[in-house]
Amino acid sequence: MKTRAITGILFVIVMVGSVLLGQYIFGAFYLVLSAFTLYEFYKLVSEKTAKPDVGAGIINGVMVFAGFALLTLSNNMALLIDYKTTHALLFLLPVSASMIFIRQLFTRSLMPFNNIAYTCLGVLLVIAPFTFFFAMAYTQGAYNFHFPLAFLILLWGNDTGAYLVGRSFGKTKLFERHSPKKTWEGFIGGIIISAGIALIIGHFWGELKWNQWVSIAILISCFGTLGDLVESMFKRSINVKDSGGILPGHGGLLDRFDGLLIAAPVVYTYLYFIAT
Repeated sequence: MKTRAITGILFVIVMVGSVLLGQYIFGAFYLVLSAFTLYEFYKLVSEKTAKPDVGAGIINGVMVFAGFALLTLSNNMALLIDYKTTHALLFLLPVSASMIFIRQLFTRSLMPFNNIAYTCLGVLLVIAPFTFFFAMAYTQGAYNFHFPLAFLILLWGNDTGAYLVGRSFGKTKLFERHSPKKTWEGFIGGIIISAGIALIIGHFWGELKWNQWVSIAILISCFGTLGDLVESMFKRSINVKDSGGILPGHGGLLDRFDGLLIAAPVVYTYLYFIAT
């Protein structure tokens, strides 16, 4: 329990620091973090299911994140980089993606398309959500740490509320087949606590109206829980308890960022089309 608490505190400090230290630290940190999370995904799949191309997958993942991050920066004039350079990197993606297919031609495998599928799935499941999370900071133009920091706070608030309420009052299983400990009571408790935190955020940060912050909290609670269930389904399909051991007492990176996998793209879409 002590190890878990220490790891949790250090994790929060690092995550908050990555957001507060400026746009370049923010971008570099999540580029590296997404690459390590993708490697963890490939390692899990390699042990149980298929043999994804780790090297080609990570190269493509880094290019996807870097390409769209630079496009976001150039669109918001936060970086002195021309569109031609940014678009050149994006147009190289089909070339780099072809590596995944070509390398399988020289690999002795009974199911090469299984390997290709899991390699591509890793980029979609891991890199894309981190890319949306990065772009969230630029939805109103220049870098604004309020949006990614609020996202993390609301996600943690939902997780904490769901755990405490579910532990105290939980009786009705939410999705027992994939996550036996989750309950409807905990799910509702997480939404309420996250929405309460959103009201406080709306009082101090005026970029959005209070009801928009609450809407974001509800989206994070619903789709963050969905992401958690999807990651649980993935772990059960390959028969593992934790995605890794890099965070003592907390499991792996996928375990810590499962709520971000679906919630980040949804919240970014909400901010882009509705709230900004």
